[in-house]
Amino acid sequence: MTPAIALTLIIIVVAVILFATEKLRVDVIAMLVLITLALTGLVSGTNIFAGFSSPAVITVWAVYIVAGGLFRTGVADFMGRQITRLAGTSEARLVAVIMLACGTMSAFMNNIGAVAMLLPAVAGISRQAKIPLSRLLIPLSFASLMGGNMTLIGTPPNVLAASILQERGLETFSFFDFTPMGVLVFLSGVLFMVFVGRHLLPMRQANVAQPGVQELRQYVSEVRILPESPLAGLSLLEARLGADYDLNVLGLVRNGRLEQVVDRSTIIQQGDLLIVEGSLETLMQLRDKLGLAIEAEEKFDRLQPDEEVTIFEAVLAPRSPLINATLRQVEFRERYGFTAMAIWRQGEVITERLRDVRLRFGDMLLLQGPAHRQAALLHGNEFLVLESVPIEKLRRHKAPIALAIMGLVLFLATLVGLSIALSMVIGAMLMVLTRCLTMDEAYQSIEWRSIFLIAGMLPLGVAMETTGTARLLAETMIGLVGGLGPLAILAGIYILASLVTEPMSNAAATVLIVPIAIDIALSLGSSPQAFVLATVIGASTSFLTPVGHQANVLVLGPAGYRFFDYTRVGLPLNVVIFAVTMIFLPILWPL
Repeated sequence: MTPAIALTLIIIVVAVILFATEKLRVDVIAMLVLITLALTGLVSGTNIFAGFSSPAVITVWAVYIVAGGLFRTGVADFMGRQITRLAGTSEARLVAVIMLACGTMSAFMNNIGAVAMLLPAVAGISRQAKIPLSRLLIPLSFASLMGGNMTLIGTPPNVLAASILQERGLETFSFFDFTPMGVLVFLSGVLFMVFVGRHLLPMRQANVAQPGVQELRQYVSEVRILPESPLAGLSLLEARLGADYDLNVLGLVRNGRLEQVVDRSTIIQQGDLLIVEGSLETLMQLRDKLGLAIEAEEKFDRLQPDEEVTIFEAVLAPRSPLINATLRQVEFRERYGFTAMAIWRQGEVITERLRDVRLRFGDMLLLQGPAHRQAALLHGNEFLVLESVPIEKLRRHKAPIALAIMGLVLFLATLVGLSIALSMVIGAMLMVLTRCLTMDEAYQSIEWRSIFLIAGMLPLGVAMETTGTARLLAETMIGLVGGLGPLAILAGIYILASLVTEPMSNAAATVLIVPIAIDIALSLGSSPQAFVLATVIGASTSFLTPVGHQANVLVLGPAGYRFFDYTRVGLPLNVVIFAVTMIFLPILWPL
């Protein structure tokens, strides 16, 4: 083993460990890999940043923009309404229709975008059909991962695999080369979930907010402002109830009427009844100091939804600027007009010191405030509101244009022969020029974390090839299972990709395994395309854990899933897809 190979293997191992431990963001890890490759000389200075101009990276960001155009023009919203109309109230039928809709969308846009677009609609369907969200959201997430296998642009691993084949001077994939195998995998997954998988899903409360609301009652009290209270005459900002005492004012009752809007400029008056969230022990300690009278009975029902005030759930969106920020830092109440009453995070209900909790992707917030401001949350990219709220800014009249642009992209890529990167860029620019979305909205649509992840990891694939690391790993695998024949090696590649994708992203797994798969195929005199297809299908089976893919994380909070809920369903699904792949892939792509 040469020093260059040893160093490359060390970088790979360290990267996998960092991905698995989640101590750093995936895009940060990718940039560290890029820097390390440059400083060690494993990749030359002229090639180290080539990933940013790679056709794969260009295709991915263009796909995000085209998908953003479909969202802004209401195409996804229309699909959600059609699901409601077609699915009825049968659980099996709902699972089938939701998966077919999400998988179809995922074939032409990124996986996480398909889930994000349908999540509010599925939440509404859950309430109407009285079926727990826990029975519907894992099928939604898994469908997005399987649906991405059906076209070239369905998921970044497909784009990356095609790009790597092209760079190696081998025959690459066209737009619909993935479709026959992808459809078989997808339909087998849908059938499994309808007849077997849904019975393995947990049966939890349909209204995910309800358990939290009940638990929240023990933290909510009413306090009367006595005449001698030093708080009388102060604004909520000046009173510093949150900053100094960790008491969150949820509402204010004055003259028997609940005030609609309470913000930090609201003046406290003697006789006011403050509805506060916080420790009862803290209130007992402060009642004499602040001149408060604690009501004998909690009146949390004053805050229950009515015509003017509403309580609802909202999930932090995939590209939300609030990720890694606290409610205090973003001045949440002043900015949005809502009070955060609780945060659900991976099965945990957080109710204390909410303003200082650093938000994470997938967090679900219980919010209370004026009903008329609820729709405003959907105008930006901060939240997915789990409620049927009219989206006033959708440019529905441009939906036919957006669909025509998507059709043009497919025409250019499949019949005219333009590269997929150029076809998608044309589509992205047409979305902007026709005002399906603005340029600012186009930038907001791009998942920049994925872009930097792919661009940063591509040089590692180059290093594996130039140093001979990929060939060494390929020869090692052939030595271990080569005597069992090409099909056994194909199975080994698939299993390796499916295992590696769990602790790291599917894009990073593809960059690592595809060069090995190509070298193995060439050594055996087999079809490189078959081995690469096995790799990308395996890399898309992130079913075992909630952290295996962002789509899984997104549905974790709303459904109240626990870690092993994914494993219970995902493990047998992995076995089914593995069997389908091993049976049909050699038939469609002879070894």
